[in-house]
Amino acid sequence: MTEQQLVSILNQMTIDEKIAQLLQLAAPFYEGAEGEGQITGPMAAMGISKEVVANTGSVLGLTGAQQVIQVQKAHMNNNRLGIPLLMMADIVHGYKTIFPVPLALGCSWDMQLAERTAEIAAAEAAAAGVHVTFAPMVDLVRDPRWGRVMESTGEDPFLNGEFARAFVRGFQGRDLTGDPSRVAACVKHFAAYGAAEGGRDYNTVDMSERQLREYYLPAYQAALDEGCEMVMTSFNTVDGIPATGNRRLMRDLLRDEWGFDGVLISDWGAVKELIPHGVAANEAEAARKAIQAGVDIEMMTPCYVRHLRDLVETGQVEEALIDEAVLRILKLKRKLGLFDNPYRGADPEREREIVMCAEHRQAAREAALKSIVLLKNEGVLPLQEDRNIALIGPFAQSGDILGPWSWLGEQEEAVRLYDGLRAISGANRVVAARGCGIETGTDAEWDEALRAARNADVIVLALGEHSEMSGEAGSRANIRLPQVQLELIAKLKPLNKPIVAVLFNGRPLDLHGVFDQADAVVEAWYPGTEGGAAIAELLYGKHNPSGRLTMSFPYAAGQIPVYYNHFNTGRPQGAPDAQERYVSQYLDIPNEPLLPFGYGLSYTSFEYSEPAISSGTMTPEQPVRIRVRVTNTGDVAGDEVVQLYVRDVAGETVRPVKELKDFRKISLQPGESKEVEFILSERQLRYHHTNLEWISDPGDFVAMVGPNSRDTAELTFTLTKQ
Repeated sequence: MTEQQLVSILNQMTIDEKIAQLLQLAAPFYEGAEGEGQITGPMAAMGISKEVVANTGSVLGLTGAQQVIQVQKAHMNNNRLGIPLLMMADIVHGYKTIFPVPLALGCSWDMQLAERTAEIAAAEAAAAGVHVTFAPMVDLVRDPRWGRVMESTGEDPFLNGEFARAFVRGFQGRDLTGDPSRVAACVKHFAAYGAAEGGRDYNTVDMSERQLREYYLPAYQAALDEGCEMVMTSFNTVDGIPATGNRRLMRDLLRDEWGFDGVLISDWGAVKELIPHGVAANEAEAARKAIQAGVDIEMMTPCYVRHLRDLVETGQVEEALIDEAVLRILKLKRKLGLFDNPYRGADPEREREIVMCAEHRQAAREAALKSIVLLKNEGVLPLQEDRNIALIGPFAQSGDILGPWSWLGEQEEAVRLYDGLRAISGANRVVAARGCGIETGTDAEWDEALRAARNADVIVLALGEHSEMSGEAGSRANIRLPQVQLELIAKLKPLNKPIVAVLFNGRPLDLHGVFDQADAVVEAWYPGTEGGAAIAELLYGKHNPSGRLTMSFPYAAGQIPVYYNHFNTGRPQGAPDAQERYVSQYLDIPNEPLLPFGYGLSYTSFEYSEPAISSGTMTPEQPVRIRVRVTNTGDVAGDEVVQLYVRDVAGETVRPVKELKDFRKISLQPGESKEVEFILSERQLRYHHTNLEWISDPGDFVAMVGPNSRDTAELTFTLTKQ
């Protein structure tokens, strides 16, 4: 179908039909959907008529090939112009085969792996009839109290951008139109949702435009540069205006400056939320501000369908704004091939064949293996298979390891840690005891755990947060493990048995009571469908840990936000001429996080040579080459993530103490060495100045190479522009 034909369809539409295209409703509104007619509570209050439903443009949360075909068929029969529906859903880290949460996938530092997980999620979702996924979430995160950090890939803008590109490639492929096994991606949440004050979901965001552009916008732009088809607005304010009604953010920056001409969708209910935000007096004003800001689709509130027609007729909104929004939606439907085949990839037979197939489960296991981070190991790991294990804790036999936003993932299909350990060591070597629940415990549970522990050679503690404790609306002020779990560790410690703590959680935790008590600490995150099997392989040394943190673990919640690429201040702690007291410091805790960005241990050891640089001078035309030789000095093969950081010693504005500019993930056999070379260019030294111009400063720079953001070796160079 040509664009001229799309315009012809647009010209045939009544104003009401156009406006209905801009509405997204949940599945129960549609004929043929499971739960059809079960429209209660807030959905019933929307007062949507059958005529409006017949002309809507998209559906939220409808899946299953047969059901999608039925709904689409009924819709096509009822829609006067035969305009198909778009089927959208939250496929965040897997459709039914669930991969580790995105924060865990970030710890893999593996873009090919990230792309593959998105490709598999897209294939399963597409076979089930989904056309668009609300992913990736690329919000920069620095506050682990915010539950949605589990959806991001961490605290670094460069790394987040690389993952954003990888996820978009995986979801959309090279030919979205011709490949029905792919889905359109929707990057979210635009913009700066991850900077909510106090880590409290939906809360205010307030920052300078320079900071917004420097740290928070790059990952969104990376996703769009990769061809991402859609953008979702964020719930928060940006410069005092909620994003969904923020014309400067959406029209001036996203549309005009960046040239984005795809579909912009609100988050759930966000258009109507302009009223409680305090920038709209009523639904009509909310509708006017959202459409003028450039929001094409209103998700699950009726402001557009109730008020846009009157706003047009009274001259408050130009019909051209509605026309351009409808045309963008029609173009996406054309790109997905829905006018030629409204059912696209929906195929019950293929759905049965590929969803949760062995190949996909194996990929989920690989993703979990590469995402797990070894945080501490005092000679306890890897476990010996002839040792008796007491597996104790609320996650010992729990299937709640999929994490938030796993939607169709089923805990019953997840490999539990107990089963994973027994599959390797044998049924007689592992005894499981709950010990306590997530937040409560009983004497009987403790007695059972004590008996198991006394007869064991090693105690493996499976601890963490239940999945409702993170994710959307999962903010926590106290990010330590629940007290009952800390008490469980303290009770077991006097037995003087080696203790391995395995953590299941969606955020960096304050690890007091765990890190100091356990002999080894393994950060498993929410590892997905194959989590128990992957953790067991790692604990028994079948796989060498290779995950590296992409978000700092705080020493205490009072430090938050704590992140590696911070500013130095005028009175930095530890400077050569620093006073003892009058410096920027806490009196009661360190400034530094417990575990820094980029950190992770291995079962082997790596030795770095002194880094070398090709020249002490860089010009815009001549980059510098930085080389370092890395040697595996241990007894087993392992992967290392070699990281390059840079500091601008004196800029026009204050610059971070270090910024990640590049990295290499390398594999080394015992005794093997590899030379890693980074090519650092002038473009990588640019930043936004006070006038928002993106340029570099001539002057001195420090390059740093090492295994994490803390343990680096330095060398210097000078940028000249002559």
